[in-house]
Amino acid sequence: MTATPFWSQIAAQAKADGRPFFTMAPMEAVSNTVFRQVISHAAAPDTFFSEFVYAKSITNPNTKFPVHGRLYVAAAESQKPVVQLWGNEAADFASATAELRDRGFEAVDINMGCPDGTVIKNHGGSDLIRNPQWAEDVIAAAKASGLAVSAKTRLGYSKVAEYHDWIATLLSQHVAVLTVHLRTKQEMSKVPAHFEVIDDLIKMRDAIAPETLLQINGDVADYQAGVALAKAHPGLDGIMIGRGVFANPFAFEAQPQSHDLHELLGLLNMQLDLFDDFATRYDVPRFPSLKRFFKIYARPELGATDLRNTMMDAKSTDDVRKILAAYQAQMRLTSHS
Repeated sequence: MTATPFWSQIAAQAKADGRPFFTMAPMEAVSNTVFRQVISHAAAPDTFFSEFVYAKSITNPNTKFPVHGRLYVAAAESQKPVVQLWGNEAADFASATAELRDRGFEAVDINMGCPDGTVIKNHGGSDLIRNPQWAEDVIAAAKASGLAVSAKTRLGYSKVAEYHDWIATLLSQHVAVLTVHLRTKQEMSKVPAHFEVIDDLIKMRDAIAPETLLQINGDVADYQAGVALAKAHPGLDGIMIGRGVFANPFAFEAQPQSHDLHELLGLLNMQLDLFDDFATRYDVPRFPSLKRFFKIYARPELGATDLRNTMMDAKSTDDVRKILAAYQAQMRLTSHS
């Protein structure tokens, strides 16, 4: 086991509350400091994961996958995220985790499930499913740092049945947390998550590595769905939500409440301000990357389809602010007429 109590403290608090622990998934160009702060303001999970960080890039700035602002943690954030690392070279994980430890991070997660073609071509993500020795080596190298080491993976590369051997291999490494996205690499997100294997995963964990916390990911919409899933599958420790925050930025809200368009647009204004602050520190991400977030706030069911379409034509955060100001002024006029 690792030296740090990072995950055991999170799990213990959740257990005391009678619920699983909740995390927000690592998502490329999404789970950086800007969006973490927005979600924290809306309804925070127990902890966050960072964007994908190429292990070699932490100590070698000249890689083709540089860190840029992926490790930046704003002063307003209450805790550092779990840094998700990808790659396949044990030496890179040894040097990366030692550096992260020295920077004050407490936990790292190893990406063994990303289905992206570029990541796989560079022997990261799901490619480790096909190369279990790499998985064993990078876990051992990361553990040498004393940080809490977890892993996130899928059931298999091509077939669901691969999980019998693959998950057993990972459990045998005794990571602090094993997160399983309940699909294969080939399935991407095109089929429903395989909830039917959860109880088998729990039995495997209990038999091989009872101290490892088991977290699942895939098709869990919100806090209430996560609590229900954990109750239906005793022994499940954690719930990771990814795309659910795009459908509902209040996905981690323990007591669901209604949120009107005014409140959602307030979150968007917050994100614009945080984005501009981040842009003064790093040259990435560029403005176009913001557009994927507009659908979170300008929701069709709230009558904001035209607003979203207009914002998609914007060229800067100032353009978006002007569009929002005009829209909200029109809303006030309409409400008073």
